[in-house]
Amino acid sequence: MKDRLVTLIGGGGFFGRYVAQELLRAGARVRIAQKRPRDAWFLKPQGGLGQTQFVAADIAQPETLRHAVDGADAVVNLVGILAGNFQAVHVDGARNVAAAAKAAGVEALVHVSAIGADPASASAYGRSKGEGEAAVRGAFPEATILRPSILFGREDAFVNRFAGMIAAAPVVPVLRAGVKFQPAYVADAAQAVVAALADPGQHGGQLYELGGPDVISMGALHRWIADAIGRKPHFLELPDSVGAILASLPGTPITQDQWRMLQQDNVVAPGAKGFAALGITPTPLAAVAPGWLVRFRRHGRFGRLGAA
Repeated sequence: MKDRLVTLIGGGGFFGRYVAQELLRAGARVRIAQKRPRDAWFLKPQGGLGQTQFVAADIAQPETLRHAVDGADAVVNLVGILAGNFQAVHVDGARNVAAAAKAAGVEALVHVSAIGADPASASAYGRSKGEGEAAVRGAFPEATILRPSILFGREDAFVNRFAGMIAAAPVVPVLRAGVKFQPAYVADAAQAVVAALADPGQHGGQLYELGGPDVISMGALHRWIADAIGRKPHFLELPDSVGAILASLPGTPITQDQWRMLQQDNVVAPGAKGFAALGITPTPLAAVAPGWLVRFRRHGRFGRLGAA
């Protein structure tokens, strides 16, 4: 990857920052392209002088994408949303990125999708992800598609969100306690992106599902987090009838579409290619998360487990 120019569409986000760091360590030149480039300026110190560029780009405006990918050797589309106009972002926007990459003659395109992507999904999110994959394939057939499960990391909005709830309340409601996840460490997923870019001859046109080494239920995840931060709340596992009502109400922390997503396990499909095919050994949640979850302990880093 040394000296190759890689454009990261949405490179300043949670996943994008890790991809940028992996690329910079590999000696690549990185161009961060997003609506507000200044939001990604924190990445400047990660590379050497002139190793990182920042440009304004909007996936809904193809002319900005043409500028963003001009001269690039590879492109990664990291843009995704959990609520809003899925068609505009996951389908039309993904197609725009792929078309711009193809027109620019880039060597490799990595499109980040998600486990559960399926044009026939009951959720609008899952349908849009599936339709987006098809749109990318139509515009850039040699693209590598990565479908990560839930990504965890120091800045994530998944494990940290639950940890904050557990630390703050004596009673914690749990929706869909039995649904299963296969969370993947964000740094491993970033390495997967770099591996795919480094060898488009092998990985181009392929689809990989990225799940960590552990499959865990929603209820078990809550209990593991509580143990990791030394908290002992009462977990109230809500029946689906109550969860469905909550999802239908305005102002609740879950939307109806997210509720539909929770009806299916978020795990790697049987027989799917994954981390191993990219030469990566995934990291267990328990190996890294306690290091940053310490701030949710009573008295923080100076607290002791079991003292809550």
